[in-house]
Amino acid sequence: MTADFPQRPRSSWLPHSRWFPARLRPASRGAVTAYRDDGPAARAMGALVAGELPPLPPVLVGAFVTGVLLSVGVADADGLAAFAPAVVLLLAGPGSSHPHGGRLDWLVPPILRLTEYGFAAVAGFTHGVPPWLTFLFLGALAFHHYDVVYRVRQRLHPPAWLGAAGFGWDGRMLLLALGGLTEQMTAVLALLTLYLWGLFGWESLTCWLAVPRSGVDSAELGADD
Repeated sequence: MTADFPQRPRSSWLPHSRWFPARLRPASRGAVTAYRDDGPAARAMGALVAGELPPLPPVLVGAFVTGVLLSVGVADADGLAAFAPAVVLLLAGPGSSHPHGGRLDWLVPPILRLTEYGFAAVAGFTHGVPPWLTFLFLGALAFHHYDVVYRVRQRLHPPAWLGAAGFGWDGRMLLLALGGLTEQMTAVLALLTLYLWGLFGWESLTCWLAVPRSGVDSAELGADD
């Protein structure tokens, strides 16, 4: 005969210190919504429509318009590409509050990734930014987005403040547009790259160090069911 010992809540396994989060809560939002990586501006616009606007059609239109503006900007270098972030924000931002439960709504995050990465690459190319710097910037974004995907698979949602601290796809695109309009693209991209690598790297490291191995294994088993 064996005694049954009550299991401690998962949050009590975590070390409590100023270097580690005191609690890691399971994801409270849908996975597709978490993958969007919205910033404060997009979330504010989403709050205005209270989830009533379908997310996919506006994102598709925003990606198309961005592609046209980037093509014109590369060909004529007349600064039209700088307006692409504002167009995407106005179109895709209001859909941030939608639950993304549609059959094709899973396409929204990859379209946003393609739009942001494409804009950053073209902005760096047209303003003479060293290719290695553009690559490092894109690497910081790819690292963060992969980390978010893996966390949601383990049922661990990134903290809410991370989206604001990382500016979101909308904030990063607007900052790059500002760098282009002020002819300080290299400086803006360098500062953003250093900041984002430090932010995303530190936050990801402290998060995963705070999760005990047994807890991660349990989450993996639950994700595979």
